[in-house]
Amino acid sequence: MDTPLRWLADGLILLGLVVLSIAIYGIIRMPDLYTRLHAASKAAFLGVLPFLLAAATTGDPAIIARVLLIAAFLALTTPVAAHAIAHAAYLRAERMETPGAVDESGRELPDAE
Repeated sequence: MDTPLRWLADGLILLGLVVLSIAIYGIIRMPDLYTRLHAASKAAFLGVLPFLLAAATTGDPAIIARVLLIAAFLALTTPVAAHAIAHAAYLRAERMETPGAVDESGRELPDAE
């Protein structure tokens, strides 16, 4: 692998590590399930994407094809999975703890005890 491509791959891996580290901080720091889920689902795609791009710098067509398939799979399944988890939490009457959060569904949730 050429030196510029090696530097690009290293930079992409570093970017992926930074994004995933920020996401971990968001998961720990956020007050409720819905905002934690937002941080986790963004990290699942945006944190893994630089790793995939770094793998694609090899120039091997088979690896590039796999990278494209993995990226497409993540782009399609991550939002669906996050929505399914959030919907299940909503049906279980999971409260939003974020200050200023408004439930616009009009549904009355039972008081947490």
